[in-house]
Amino acid sequence: MRSYVDTGVVEKIRAAGGGVYAITSEPQYLADQAHEHWELNFENVGDPHQEIPRICSERDWLTLYANKGDLEFLQRGADWEVEHPKGYFQPGVLALTNSGRILYRWRSVPSVENLNGTLARPTAKYAWSEIEKSLVAGDTAEDAAHDDQPEIDSTPPPRLVFFAALIANGWFLGVKSFLYSPGVASPQKRFAAAFRRWILFFAFWIAAVVFLPITPVVAAFACWLAWIARDVRTTISSLDVQEEIKATQ
Repeated sequence: MRSYVDTGVVEKIRAAGGGVYAITSEPQYLADQAHEHWELNFENVGDPHQEIPRICSERDWLTLYANKGDLEFLQRGADWEVEHPKGYFQPGVLALTNSGRILYRWRSVPSVENLNGTLARPTAKYAWSEIEKSLVAGDTAEDAAHDDQPEIDSTPPPRLVFFAALIANGWFLGVKSFLYSPGVASPQKRFAAAFRRWILFFAFWIAAVVFLPITPVVAAFACWLAWIARDVRTTISSLDVQEEIKATQ
């Protein structure tokens, strides 16, 4: 969301007579903390019960996905209590006129390619350029179709690399998310720092092979591998539980 401020898109939208709001599935106090930490200049709205996404779906504006899986994986990466009574919804972008005409809409469809919705959002400049095109088309134009091929802000790494970073982030005792917490470094910086821990990890096992009896070292590594594999499978299962947020839910 910070990119909408840094690129000047927020001011451009306001200059065109519009407003910008961020909707999150977190409770309001966390939305307020993110607003302050990221130094945003637009309102953040906490919607843990998914009332706004349901309204958007009811009006055929935009239907978001929500993760309904276990929250243990997210909780490991947060120093606050994760509160998603109806799951956390995936990102989307929706731009409307006062009359309800859809200027732009995009939603994240969780897949292996975007790491279950973890990454790959339209850039702020791209979203604004699409909104501008719809504004130029005039009020008689049809609603904008769903954008399935936006210009994205970052290309997700291979899934193997992603989970390797999660394992290192948990100091090899289990996978740990890069969930936002007030005052911590950005996920990108933490991702890079965690990945460097693999150097220490391999150095530890190499030293163990050199200085200790090989049989117990191999047995210990096999036990660790089985433990981590189980944790990764459990995490993947929780991330794969995705449902569309319908108006009747």
